[in-house]
Amino acid sequence: MHLWRPRSLTDLMFIGFALVAIPLLFAVITSATKVRSLADQSTALVHSGVQATDATQRLFQHIGSMERNARLFQIVNDPEFLNSYESSRNNLHETLNQFAHGVSINNALDSEINAIRQADNDLYQQLELLKSADNKADNAKLNDAFTLLESSTRKLSERTSQLIETGLTQLQSTTEETQNYLMWQSAGVILLTALLVILFSILIMRPIRHLDAAINQLGQGTFSTSISVKGPSDLRKLGEQLEWLRTRLLEIAQERNRFLRHMSHELKTPLAGVREGTELLLDGAVGALTSGQREVGEILRDNSIRLQQLIENLLSFSAWQTKHSGLETTQFRLRPLIKSALETHQLTLLAQRIHLELKVDDIELQADRAKMKLILDNLLSNALKYSPRGGTIFLYAKEEDRQLVLDVADTGPGIPASERTAVFEAFFSGRAPISGHLKGTGIGLSVVSEFVQAHGGSISILDGQFPGAHFRVILPLKPVQVATA
Repeated sequence: MHLWRPRSLTDLMFIGFALVAIPLLFAVITSATKVRSLADQSTALVHSGVQATDATQRLFQHIGSMERNARLFQIVNDPEFLNSYESSRNNLHETLNQFAHGVSINNALDSEINAIRQADNDLYQQLELLKSADNKADNAKLNDAFTLLESSTRKLSERTSQLIETGLTQLQSTTEETQNYLMWQSAGVILLTALLVILFSILIMRPIRHLDAAINQLGQGTFSTSISVKGPSDLRKLGEQLEWLRTRLLEIAQERNRFLRHMSHELKTPLAGVREGTELLLDGAVGALTSGQREVGEILRDNSIRLQQLIENLLSFSAWQTKHSGLETTQFRLRPLIKSALETHQLTLLAQRIHLELKVDDIELQADRAKMKLILDNLLSNALKYSPRGGTIFLYAKEEDRQLVLDVADTGPGIPASERTAVFEAFFSGRAPISGHLKGTGIGLSVVSEFVQAHGGSISILDGQFPGAHFRVILPLKPVQVATA
């Protein structure tokens, strides 16, 4: 059984927004319900308190009116006052009924209300006896009855105040509990929302990062690693298109390398005949040469050597791009290697009357001797190519922090800042004028860069110390082989 997944990035974003909104909506509804409940409790308590206070005041007013009419009836024995007493008594009963049923505090007031009713009944009995009994004796009992009625009403008022105060305390406690609940709920919702945001950010950004890495991989010319993007279907489809593009670029690169290999091998055969014939001429195999003929022969030999170096660069570049072969490291000294590289360019140095300034320490290193030879050959060839007639080439080498620091510079026009990011790319030729008479293929510095990186080193272009181009190569004396992607 396959888990359901969003079909597109839009669906994933919509689901993300929905899941983030659900806890927020739940929190809003819960908070509104809690606040509404507190508001209802507060309103009910205030309403009950107002009703209880008003009813208690009316009870005292009715009792005062009853006592006043009873006293007047006792003095003047007028039945009219007795009627007024009955009317006030009825008002008292009506207020008690309203108090019992209209004031919604709780049932704890029933005993106080019953006590007032009992005191009222006792008072009414005393008033009935007053009509025929001794006025003095009955007057004392009447006072006791009114005192009991007022005392019972006062207890009702005090009990009502206590209940209202208890209700306020409970409301305050409930408010604090609600505040704590809402605070923890808010913290939980914020945490959950943050987790959902992080989760969906990962789900959205992960395939986008894969796409970005794949595009960078293609931009850097690395076609060996397949491109696989997981996520919504539209991003997966884009990843499949990038994989198709990678395959096509890889096929084109392989075809280019095959062409370079075939072309280089085809060129080496006639070039070998040209070099052999030139050497035979210079050795006098067909007779002695005049000075002019020898000069022409040396020019032919010089250019054939340079052409052979270009072809070897093409072969080295093609082999490196195709196989990414490892390093064959040996222990050797740098000075003899530099001397060998300079001998290859000796005729060009003399022909162009280029001065050579050497400052090479006697350094022993462990590296691939053949690739180091190609590094030196290409750096020197590049310096010769752009140095003016009568110029100077600077070649310095020293050991610094268990590393080889190799500087190769010239007095040519230098490298414009706009071209420095491209000079190490294959088949790039700068726009600066070339002093030599043989234009290169544009892969010499590319071979240098790849071989330097294979040794775990770095190559950079510096300014300020020399008038022309200044390349600095830094290599570990015992490099860790770096696999080229």
